[in-house]
Order: sequence, then C-alpha cells, then structure tokens
Amino acid sequence: MSNMPSDDDFIKLSHGSGGKETTRIVSSLILSLLREDMMAVKGGIGTDELDDGAAIPIGDGRYIVVSIDSYTVNPPFFPGGNLGKLAASGTINDVLMMGGKPIAMMDAVVVEEGSRIEEVREIIQSFIEILREEEIKLIGGDFKVMPRGQLDKYVITTVGVGIAEKLIVDSNLSPGDKIIVSGTVGEHGAAILAAQENFSVEGELKSDVQPLKHLMLSLIEEFGHSIHAAQDPTRGGLAQTLNEWASKTGHLITVNEAEIPIRDEVRAFTELLGIDPLSLACEGRVVLGVSPADADAILDLIRELGYEDAAIIGDVKKSEKYGGMVVLESVAGGLRILEPPSGTIVPRIC
Repeated sequence: MSNMPSDDDFIKLSHGSGGKETTRIVSSLILSLLREDMMAVKGGIGTDELDDGAAIPIGDGRYIVVSIDSYTVNPPFFPGGNLGKLAASGTINDVLMMGGKPIAMMDAVVVEEGSRIEEVREIIQSFIEILREEEIKLIGGDFKVMPRGQLDKYVITTVGVGIAEKLIVDSNLSPGDKIIVSGTVGEHGAAILAAQENFSVEGELKSDVQPLKHLMLSLIEEFGHSIHAAQDPTRGGLAQTLNEWASKTGHLITVNEAEIPIRDEVRAFTELLGIDPLSLACEGRVVLGVSPADADAILDLIRELGYEDAAIIGDVKKSEKYGGMVVLESVAGGLRILEPPSGTIVPRIC
C-alpha cells in the first residue's frame, strides 16, 4: 500500500467556509480532544453547544457572554463597508445572538509588512466608529506585523463581552416554532464575490454588514421569553444556520422558498453564476426561532424598527422520519432537501 499523502491529509479552503467541511474539521481537530468536563463552565454554555459564543454564570441568574472570531476578507474594502466594520459588527452580533448586551471588546490586528498606513488607519477607524456608535468599550488588544508574503493583507481577531439576563441557546428550538428572517439574504456574499471577480452588475450589490444591537435588544426586552433560537447567518448563509438548528435539535425544519426575501439584484447575479443565494453569507441579518403565539407580533416589531423585508419563512416540526433535516418548498410547489453548503462557497468573505 502507498504511504503517499492524499488530498484528505491537507487543509483546504473549504475547511474554513462554514459548511460541512468546517463542521468535520472542528470535530476531528478540536472536539475529539476535549473531555466532557472541559467543554463549559459549570452551569454555563461552551463547546458543548457550539453556539455563537459561550456563557459563564455570575449569579443572580445572569451570565457573562463571550464570543471570539477572526476576520479576513478579500478585498478588504467592499461596497457597503470594509474589514474594520465587518469585524466590529460581526462580534457585536455574535454576543447578541446569545441574548447578551455587548459592553466591551478586545482586538488583535495582524498586518502584512508593506501595507499602506493610511489603508490600515481607515480600517481601524471604521472598527472604532462602530464601537463608539454602539457604546462599546475597547478594553485591550494587540498589533503585529508579518513579513511581506507571509500574510495576505490583514487579519482582525476580536473578543466580544456582554451580559445576559436570559440566554438564547439554539438547541432550545421547539416543534411549532416559527422561523423569522430579519431581511433579505445573501447580500454580503454576493457583493464580495462580485468585487473579487470584478463583475459589473445591473443595480447595486452591496453588503448588508451592520451591528444588530438596537434590533436584538428591543426584541429581547419585549419578547425574550418567546425567542428560542437566534443566529446571524454568516458563513454558509441561511442554509447552514437552518441545518445547524435541525442537527442540534433533531427536529424537521420546513421553509417556503416564496417567503424568503432576496433582492432582485442578488437573485439575478446568483442565477447567472449558478450559486444558491441561501448559502451566501449575511452580515447584518438575524434568523430567529420564536414561539408561534408571538410570531406575528415579533415580525411587526422587527418591521417597525426599520427591517421592512422581514418575513416568517417556515416552521419547526417533530418528525421521527425526517428529524435533523431542512426541507424547502420550492416556488413551483415541489419539495427538496436543503443541504448544508459544501466546498469553497466564496473565499475570504468574513
């Protein structure tokens, strides 16, 4: 037998795309090495849940919510934002998805030798402007430079810290819950892909990147008891989020394609390239699993807060035969399984 290494012996771009391959590599490289007693602080949430962040109990029913992420995007400036805005917004949103009110952040910036200082300054300025607008403290960080050619431009790693009165944990999604998306999907991924390939698109493709603090804190204050799951559909998009929820809970999630809001420009662009917009990243949207009794009221509040394209797109069902799956009812009326994304969806989007 040959001892030559195969493709499976090497890291691929697809391992970082947020789909099937990311799930597998995290499981084999990290989770397989952890004992059960290493996965979470007692009474909290950690790698046992693989949610948007972790939670540490601090007494009186409150939790410190912590989230960490690394951001690198090509190009670092894109329609609708840049790497700095993306890094700040993304980590703010991850804390919010756990039910936390973001209060502080730390960052580690790694820059390639030879980068223009003014370009780096603009990225950092955008990062800090988001924190200032959202009243979040930058309490520490790090700055490093890699030799020319050993790093492709910039990487920003952020740690977000917040306080939660009641946690939102995706595994609490229950049969009967309604699935709500706060707006049109696929825009960040489509904008980045168009910028990477220098595509000229009729109409404007623009990233949806934005912090969701006002939206989420308003929803938590009014309907916290009815929000059972929340996630910002970044890498892998809506398809990955729904498949993660179905896998965690063992429930069947059904969605109606006709109800999923997608901008005409995104739809036309993705159809041209043969890409599923449901697998493209969003950076300013939330997907919610909510109690059916309050679903319409929650949708009304989301729209009142300025998210006019928000929609109820599906629901959760108990099913012994199809549990753990996501089924899409197509515009034509047929049914198909909505698979989690696989392969290199769009390189370096977040």
